[in-house]
Amino acid sequence: MVVRVVASSALPIDLVAQVQAAVPGTQVEVPAAGHAGFAGVNLSDADALVSLLLDRIDAALLERAPNLRVVANCAVGIDNIDVGAATAAGIAVCNTPDVLTEATAELAFALMLAAARRIGEGERLVRAGAWTGWALDQLLGVGLTGKTLGIVGFGRIGQAMARRALAFGMRVLHADPRDDAMLDGRAVTTAPVPQVTVDELFAVADVVSLHCPLTPTTAGLVDTRRLARMKPTGILVNTSRGGCVDEAALAEALNAGRLFAAGLDVYAGEPAIHPGLLASERVVLAPHIGSATTETRTQMAQLCADAVIAVLSGRRPANLVNDVVIR
Repeated sequence: MVVRVVASSALPIDLVAQVQAAVPGTQVEVPAAGHAGFAGVNLSDADALVSLLLDRIDAALLERAPNLRVVANCAVGIDNIDVGAATAAGIAVCNTPDVLTEATAELAFALMLAAARRIGEGERLVRAGAWTGWALDQLLGVGLTGKTLGIVGFGRIGQAMARRALAFGMRVLHADPRDDAMLDGRAVTTAPVPQVTVDELFAVADVVSLHCPLTPTTAGLVDTRRLARMKPTGILVNTSRGGCVDEAALAEALNAGRLFAAGLDVYAGEPAIHPGLLASERVVLAPHIGSATTETRTQMAQLCADAVIAVLSGRRPANLVNDVVIR
């Protein structure tokens, strides 16, 4: 029986050559360009899938792939995959952690700077030919040195963001929604970054940056109540997942002047963006490019290739999410 690998998108590596060199005779299917998805693909004899966060790998898709052994997701987040259904079917799920940490932290820091210093507004002013020259009160922003950055989710990317902020002269706090009940209002020192509850973080931080996965606990985490706790000079940065933010509530807070600015790279209904956010001058909008460097995207694709080759060769892959499948 021929082993078959199906990728939903073109990749910045030669997946065909790598897989066939490691597992001779394997049939490897990769779109020539862009993202094709799995909707129109016969998966009845597929052994491995290489997916993007655009692909919903749910129970219905898994039923179409009874021979499937591994899903290699070209992302660190796995909210597009029903991991429980995959585990029940004995299918390994792999992701691509570590390699996108620095790139995503760089983008989050850039969004924070751009929002604080109103760079988007300034560029639009210049490009429109409306800039009339230097003025003392023109596009006054918020200084960040000495201010407090609150990080929600203190994993690899959150910690990389903290390192940058500390070097920038900022104070840093972090919160983990899973630990709120345990903390019960008490700060825990994780030198040099104390941990507080999520609500306390929103109340004291000058900038709140989201670096948490999208889970039932974090869905809609930034809502009307938490936005109301933020300072009117506060800034929200989101490079995690759009579903962590109530976008209508954020737009309302910004347009009412109860929040200074926001820097967003992710959206709940991508590629659609809430019209209130599009209308706000104080929002810096990026098109989900947190990991979009040539080096990072190539490394992500390589981790997917490595995972597929490992499973097809009978070995345990390095980035196995559901480790109960392969011991």
